Formats: sequence, structure tokens, C-alpha cells
Amino acid sequence: MLTKASACICGSGKLYADCCERYHQGEPAPTPEALMRSRYCAFGNGLADYLLATWHPDTRPAHLDLADSPDWASLQILAADQDGDIGKVHFRAIYRTGTGWGYLEEHSDFIRENGRWLYVSGSPREGQLKPGRNDLCPCGSGRKFKACCL
Repeated sequence: MLTKASACICGSGKLYADCCERYHQGEPAPTPEALMRSRYCAFGNGLADYLLATWHPDTRPAHLDLADSPDWASLQILAADQDGDIGKVHFRAIYRTGTGWGYLEEHSDFIRENGRWLYVSGSPREGQLKPGRNDLCPCGSGRKFKACCL
């Protein structure tokens, strides 16, 4: 679990207290990218209530069970765009599997209603990662794979 003094797992490089915590406590995310980062952080910390609250009611599931969520390792924002009250974020979330690494890549759609950004839907695809010894580690540490999680 994150503490105020720990690095936020969304990949912003900020402390949790200066990043996603405020959104988890009710402050509206200012951009679709900020909402996406805070949702990733919520998935990684089991905050199902936050995920449901930031999901558009037209597409939100009635219940969200995070018990079988993967071990999320890092988030990469590949593109983010906003046009008025419509937003899009293309991201890749890396996770550990029992035998290696996987990724979930998605083009997500967001809408702003009543001053709050909401996740509407996405087009996800998943796959396996096979990092080489000299590649950057998928965990997001910034170190080479061979010196980190190999």
C-alpha cells in the first residue's frame, strides 16, 4: 500500500501525497491523463470504490472485484489528447505474471461531466513481454533488466 511519502506508482515521479492521493480523496482530476494515472494507481492499490466512482455510469459495471488483479509494475502513457470535454489516452500497463511479464495496452475514451473526468471505455489488448538482459527493466526502475528483476 502507498503512503504519503512513497513514490506514486503511476509513474509521474512525484510522491503519492503530491500526485494521485488527492484524486483518491475526492479532488477531480484536471485532465484525462491525470485520471488515467490515478485509476492505474487505484488498480494497483485495490481501490475499487474509486474506480467505480470515476467510471461513466453508462458503461460502469455494477461490481468490481480486484482480487485477481495482476501484480502491476509500471505505467507508460503513450499519448494523451483532450478536445473540450472529450479525452483520449493511449497507455501501456506492465504487470508481472507467474513466469514473466505481460502488458495491457489500451486506447481509452474519457468524458468530462459536471467538471469531472470519467472513464467511458477502451479498446484493450494484452500480450507477453520478453525483455532482454540489457533492456530497461519492465518494473519501471530505470535499471537494466539483468541488474534488477532478472
